[in-house]
Amino acid sequence: MNTALRAYRQASENQTELLILENIGFVRKILSTMTVGLPEHCDRENLEQAGMVGLVEAAKSYDPTREVQFRTFAFNRIRGAIIDEMRKNSALPQKVMEQISQVRQAYEKLEGPVTPEMLAAHTGMSLAKVAQTLEAMRFVQPQSWNDLHTQIQAIRESVDESPDAELETTELKKRVADCIEKLPDRERLVLTLYFNEDLTLAEIGQVIGLSESRVSRVLASAKFRLKEMVAHGNE
Repeated sequence: MNTALRAYRQASENQTELLILENIGFVRKILSTMTVGLPEHCDRENLEQAGMVGLVEAAKSYDPTREVQFRTFAFNRIRGAIIDEMRKNSALPQKVMEQISQVRQAYEKLEGPVTPEMLAAHTGMSLAKVAQTLEAMRFVQPQSWNDLHTQIQAIRESVDESPDAELETTELKKRVADCIEKLPDRERLVLTLYFNEDLTLAEIGQVIGLSESRVSRVLASAKFRLKEMVAHGNE
């Protein structure tokens, strides 16, 4: 084998291994958000292994020349692998399925941007129940339905096709920042601690005095509300 080719392959393998090792904690952080309130029969170890498979696949296919941060690139692959495993093994109670159907039907009738409060008013559920239902949707709904990251990624990809991509990307970042500022105080705080400070849900709960399950519901509401605001132009 050509010496230069061998060196290139070795460097590529080393980079892939480094990305995997550096991001094991990132897999566990994503998993911590997704497993709060998970049915007891679900095997969390299998879910973590699925996330690791997603991480490995992301590391192998990552191209640093595209100027996208690895975690941004890997997020959907890790989360998608975990969701696929969840859906194989996580049958939800009939009552929860009925609540998901109610919320989905309400969402389709309402004019966006839809808020958790609007869903609560339309379904007759409490805000807490709506948040719990949004959280449960990850088991049965397409990932893009209530996922903030997917929504922003779709906007970014459409921006990338534009000749003014750099300017539009800057505008997208400003739009997201403006929307975050409009979130209710507690939702904004939880979102900031989770994404900016890199805290787990349990750690956030310790900081603000809430249970891990309650933090998970607040985060689900914040992500849904922010996704709607971003999608509808910060209305």
